[in-house]
Amino acid sequence: MANWSKNCDCSIVYTLSVVSGKWKWLILYRLSANGVLRYGELKKVLPGITHKMLSQQLKELEVEQLIHREEYHQIPPKVEYSLTAKGKTLLPILDLMSEWGKENRPSRQ
Repeated sequence: MANWSKNCDCSIVYTLSVVSGKWKWLILYRLSANGVLRYGELKKVLPGITHKMLSQQLKELEVEQLIHREEYHQIPPKVEYSLTAKGKTLLPILDLMSEWGKENRPSRQ
């Protein structure tokens, strides 16, 4: 969590500190649509994200207990990501964001 949010009693500031940035919302969206995804699958469905950024965002979402990371000890290594119950509580917000985008997105000429 960001240092500036630790001293603030505002719930909006806290929420933004947990899910700030475009990648976290897109990761949550892709996991909600697919259920379980491996790292490589997430990378494919998030065009433009770098390896470093995806790793960082996944770690932060895991620390906030919004996603679950399941590691299988095999060769080659296998790691799967899914939403936690806490992560699923953000789905209504994602739905509202989607609706807002549909209603307010500029039309293409």
